[in-house]
Amino acid sequence: MSDDPARAEPELLTITEAELLRAPVATLRYWRHLGPGPRSFRLGRRVLYRRNDLQAWVDQQLGRGAAG
Repeated sequence: MSDDPARAEPELLTITEAELLRAPVATLRYWRHLGPGPRSFRLGRRVLYRRNDLQAWVDQQLGRGAAG
């Protein structure tokens, strides 16, 4: 595995790059509005997600599904 920064995955993802959740952009916006979605923040006019926050949210949803 290389430590080349050009090959590293970006730490901050825009809403469209957050498609790894396989949810429509409108759903991500709705979740952000209601609060149950992955942690996000605004930087200027852009909404960004940290890759670690997305993964933590997915892990939390998996745990919730197993418990319920």
